[in-house]
Amino acid sequence: MEILSAEEQVAHAREIYNKGDYKQAAHEFSVARKSFETQNLPIKVAEMANNQSVALLKSGNPQGALDIVLGTEIVFEKENEILFMAMAIGNSASALDALERIEEAEIEYKRCAKIFKELSEDQLYAETMKSLSALQLKSGRQIEAIANMQSGFDEIKRPNIRQRMIKKLLELPSKLLNR
Repeated sequence: MEILSAEEQVAHAREIYNKGDYKQAAHEFSVARKSFETQNLPIKVAEMANNQSVALLKSGNPQGALDIVLGTEIVFEKENEILFMAMAIGNSASALDALERIEEAEIEYKRCAKIFKELSEDQLYAETMKSLSALQLKSGRQIEAIANMQSGFDEIKRPNIRQRMIKKLLELPSKLLNR
C-alpha cells in the first residue's frame, strides 16, 4: 500500500468526497487530520476535522459530525482565521440541526451568519440564513423563517436569476400584509 503525504491524502479524500462516498471520505479526512497532528499543524488539523464533520453529516452520522467539529472554531479564532471560524460554527449548527437540537442550532446559525455578514461573505451569509429559515420552518415559525430567508437574499450583491425569483416570491407576504 502506498503511503501518501498529508496533502496527497487531502486530495484523495476530496476526490472520494466528490464521488459521493461520504463515509469513506470521512475516514480519509481523519487519516489526513492525524497526519497533520503529527506535524503539529493545528489549523490544518482543524480544517480536516471540519471536512470530516461535513462528510460524517452527509453519511448520516450527525453525532460524529458534531463531536469532531467541536472546538475547531477556537483554533481558527486563535489564529485569526475568522472565515474558517465561521464555517466551523456553521458546521456545528448543521450537526445540531440534524440532531434536532433546535435551540442550540439556531444560536449557532445566527452566530455564524453574523460573522459572514461582518466579513461581507454574501453567499455564505445567504446560505446560512437559508438553513436558519429551514430550521424555523420545521419548528412552525413561518413568519420568522420568511424574514430570515429574505434577509439572506437582501445581502447578495449580484443575485443570479434563481435568487432574484426567490427574492420576489419572498416579498409577496410582506406586500400582502401591508395592504
